[in-house]
Amino acid sequence: MRSADRLFQIIQILRRSSRPVTAAAIAGEIEVSRRTVYRDIAELIGQRVPIQGEAGLGYVLADDYEMPPLALTPEEAEALALGAQWVAQHPDPALARLAQDALSKIRFAVPEGSRFVLEQPTLGLRPVDAAPDERPDTTLVRDALRRGRVLSFTYRSLEGAVSRRNVWPILLGYDDTHCLLIAWCEQRDAIRHFRPERMSEITVLERKPPRRRHDLLRIWQETRQGALADLAARRPGGTE
Repeated sequence: MRSADRLFQIIQILRRSSRPVTAAAIAGEIEVSRRTVYRDIAELIGQRVPIQGEAGLGYVLADDYEMPPLALTPEEAEALALGAQWVAQHPDPALARLAQDALSKIRFAVPEGSRFVLEQPTLGLRPVDAAPDERPDTTLVRDALRRGRVLSFTYRSLEGAVSRRNVWPILLGYDDTHCLLIAWCEQRDAIRHFRPERMSEITVLERKPPRRRHDLLRIWQETRQGALADLAARRPGGTE
């Protein structure tokens, strides 16, 4: 690995961690000696990169540090392109368009001599074939999630029952062919799961949920873990 690439990778490792990262951990990830890491850290500090810490305790990067303009390696571009391809093939048309826009930006972020990884990719996905009625537009759902607003919609259950729901969105999860909204339902006073293709007359209300999304996410995770533990206990050989 070139010295410049190594310095950039060290910054990336520090950026994604909220806790001090030891030289040993950095050395293990980029496959160099700790002595090389110490030397690279000193060089970065000499270049005015705001790194704090010391040997044995670990290093942190200041939150307000701004990276230079985006410069992707061919391998990074290929990994991002694979993820964007997955989203572009997903039945959600709004996200598919965003992924296609992202792919075009990735092409410009890669040096011209490395664009072959996008034009002749070595990684690919199996095509997804979804029925027309399973292609929901989640634009409003994602807007409510980003802005922290209550979402209102008419919902048709699997049995065909129709009801009006006001929910506090927590997470929009995806698999190969479907997505699922996890939210706190005001009508049921509990966490419920909703399929976007069964939602209609969607409105983002201007009022905020009385509970923070972070707390709701924790409640959902605890509920999910409890359900998985109960399922494991019921299986033959399960433990309690």
